[in-house]
Amino acid sequence: MLAAMPLPPTTAPPGDETPVRGRDDACPGALRLHSADDGALARVRLPAGLLTARQALVLALAAEELGDGRLDLTSRGNLQLRGLDAGCGAGLAARLRTAGLLPSDRHDRVRNIVASPLSGLDGAGYADVSAWARELDALLCDNAPAGSGLAELAGLSGRFLFALDDGRGDVAALGADVTLIATPGGEAVLRLGSAGGHGLARPKSTAPNATDSPDTTGHADAPGHADTSGVAARRDGRPVGEDTPSRARPLGPPGPAGHPGNMKPRPAPGGDPAGAELRVRAANAPRAAALATVAFLDAVRASGTRAWRVSELPARHAVTPDQLAGRLAEAGIQATPLAPHSPTTAPSTPLVGLVAGPDGRCAVSVAVPLGRLTAARWRLLAELAARGGSGELRVTPWRGVVLPGFSPGGAGAALRELADAGLVTAPHSPWFGVGACTGRPGCAKSLADVRAEAARAVAGDASGDGRPGPPRGRLPVYFSGCERRCGHPGGRWVDVLATGDRYQVTVRDATGSARGVDVTAEQVADAVAAARGTT
Repeated sequence: MLAAMPLPPTTAPPGDETPVRGRDDACPGALRLHSADDGALARVRLPAGLLTARQALVLALAAEELGDGRLDLTSRGNLQLRGLDAGCGAGLAARLRTAGLLPSDRHDRVRNIVASPLSGLDGAGYADVSAWARELDALLCDNAPAGSGLAELAGLSGRFLFALDDGRGDVAALGADVTLIATPGGEAVLRLGSAGGHGLARPKSTAPNATDSPDTTGHADAPGHADTSGVAARRDGRPVGEDTPSRARPLGPPGPAGHPGNMKPRPAPGGDPAGAELRVRAANAPRAAALATVAFLDAVRASGTRAWRVSELPARHAVTPDQLAGRLAEAGIQATPLAPHSPTTAPSTPLVGLVAGPDGRCAVSVAVPLGRLTAARWRLLAELAARGGSGELRVTPWRGVVLPGFSPGGAGAALRELADAGLVTAPHSPWFGVGACTGRPGCAKSLADVRAEAARAVAGDASGDGRPGPPRGRLPVYFSGCERRCGHPGGRWVDVLATGDRYQVTVRDATGSARGVDVTAEQVADAVAAARGTT
């Protein structure tokens, strides 16, 4: 029997409604540990997902000596250590400081930056945004000239998010609070607020009719979803070698514009139907992003609210494009407000495999099932990066890892070694599009071990052509241990909700409509397979 089962409301307030909160946000960090059922949890921020092999080895050792021996990749390209002793905080912090992973205690939780994982590697995009990420991180950590007015950035919520997109449209679609999008001619688009949010207002004649919550679930940086970013082998933005456009499949629901063969920079600057933006010089983009954030904090104070995200600002207190342009002009940054327009392509995520660059070097990209790695697998990634790559790792917002700088032969050997270790290296893996929250035993609110249930569903999955992995067009699926559904995807997806000794399997979409069935644990795999094929 099909039945409607509504989701809980999001945290975004409609219109001028003020968020009702009696506390600061509780996002964990490297210094503020979260108490979970399986011990304390620490979240280590990795701006743009970047870290060195040496830093990665430090984290592997910390997971083994202080935690449960595993590392979680989050939806913001950060890392989490679980099963920590409550008294290990000082020792962990000392390790992270020594490794350069905790440059500022005051700014630990505000360094939330996602960036295009393949930027500078595959010949696509209009700029290598890793340089933007390093400059923005320095600004966030108050390494700015005296009198710059950026010191107050330490007061940002741990939920506030920056996205740096090199023009291909991948992280620009993640609902960040401040987004930079590289455009041709050494310029960039600055966006304050996500699609439909109140944060960057427009003239009334073009104001949107709908609001949007950039944090789909209300739970930032959730660690469980396995829509992991990977990459098909590509040259100048096009797949090459075995993973051709007709065979490779993206991790999320594919569409014509999101197909890997169409992963080219947008010919027009980034934007969305309900957003307003400003154009700045690329050289000024990180500082413009930081100043836009200060404008948001000023608006929060003026509104008297406790808004954590730009979308939570009451509409009457939104920052207008002209106001932001004026603030940037005072800092010596020329900015031009842009008319809102629809993007020319749908956002897409890369695939797993080899990435061929224009310089003859290759990157290796893998997906991590359910975003969780043993320390041994994480150490293998670090050792391969140091041995045959550039010594750098990039953790993606889709819970994958990219290792740049290999020779073609070395990349192939590394990929085979990672496949033997159990990581996802082929685009037809049944793990694509499968996610789960923490579940039991880590979360006290969970009613089941939903990760184990997800693994059982994947074990029984096969595509219609006999090869492992989902055929084109299958819906993503997310297993949740309670009605909070922490980390669930947006758009259209299959919701598998534990209700005790049974599960509700429901097809949901962005409008809130739903249809589903109530099944036993033994019936989950078949119900999920049927629901994922729903059109």
